[in-house]
Amino acid sequence: MSKVMTVNSGSSSLKFKLFEMPEEKVICSGNCEQIGLDKGIFTIKYNGEKEVSNPVFKNHAEAAKKVIDTLVEKGIIKDFGEIKAAGHRIVQGGKYFSKSAIFDEDAEKKIESLIPLAPLHNAAHLTCYKAFKEVLPNCPNVAVFDTAYHQTMEPQDYVFPIPYELSEKYDIRRYGAHGTSHKYLALEGEKYLKDTKGKRIISCHIGSGASITAIRDGKCVATSMGLTPLGGIMMGTRTGDMDPSVFNYVCKVTGKSAEEVYQMFNKQSGFKGMSTVGPDSRDVLKAVDEGNKHAILTNDLFVRRIADYIGQYFVRLGGADLIIFSAGIGENEPRTRKEVVDQIKDALGVEIDEELNKTIHGKEALISTKNSKIKVAVIPTDEELMIARDTYELAIK
Repeated sequence: MSKVMTVNSGSSSLKFKLFEMPEEKVICSGNCEQIGLDKGIFTIKYNGEKEVSNPVFKNHAEAAKKVIDTLVEKGIIKDFGEIKAAGHRIVQGGKYFSKSAIFDEDAEKKIESLIPLAPLHNAAHLTCYKAFKEVLPNCPNVAVFDTAYHQTMEPQDYVFPIPYELSEKYDIRRYGAHGTSHKYLALEGEKYLKDTKGKRIISCHIGSGASITAIRDGKCVATSMGLTPLGGIMMGTRTGDMDPSVFNYVCKVTGKSAEEVYQMFNKQSGFKGMSTVGPDSRDVLKAVDEGNKHAILTNDLFVRRIADYIGQYFVRLGGADLIIFSAGIGENEPRTRKEVVDQIKDALGVEIDEELNKTIHGKEALISTKNSKIKVAVIPTDEELMIARDTYELAIK
């Protein structure tokens, strides 16, 4: 038995889980929030209990030390040496990584070079990696990449139709995201397809960030996000795909710089920009029920975009055996699942048990009927478990 720490860091947060491996048992989990601000939030869950406190985290190094110190103070571990490896989620691995890798000097340099493709994420991941390296100097670290799973796409699925020298010189292509989640969902989904040859899965990771992936025999064939997580379906604050000329036109009519408009499309668009309500789908659906026309259009567009991608990937795969709904909205919002299925049911012969669907919140279930031509499942994703598995395989086993 070996203890493995998984780390998922943001610009001002640090989520963690401690696993007993290879048993895959979660010992504890938690989050350090509002790092760098005047008042932090520290949450830890263990032995069925949840504790919340408000220490000040000046930086990620202090947050990492707080996590490890608390594990010892609570008796969750006896000493730092019990943690045999740490696995870090890295959003962007670029062309360099088609699988997880030991976090060494070479990996660090490559991840740093990719910061322009994921400025909010990769920089924070590196900061957190260095913080844990400082606190646990003898502990091996593993980098687990969101983009790695999508490296099996064919060129015609990832190349953009721009002057080829730009693609070649600057590595401009579709990289995708949420790959760790989609890989987990593909593995879990296969149990519903035991007697199916050429397993074809359309995986819908639908949360505030959202992406859809076409999967055949466990490998990614196509995915919705693009060069960065801005592409694909609309999201909580992101536009998703649209006519590229909108970017240039908005710059002209508003006088804003390219960077300002880029940030607008990343942080002020999607649910937040369209609905005028906010980025949270729950608030938007509440506003829909209240007759808010902006919220109604926002929800209709969101559902339509998901359905469009499912239809596109149905064709790309030559059919589909399973559609999976996952992540915050996919796992917890029966209404969205039903509305998406309503958009595709006539064309694809999909049918769900609507009464069963209403009862599924954050738990796994097969919600399609026996008459459905494609199985439909709700599967809660577990990126941390995938990180723990790869970390154990690379650093301990």
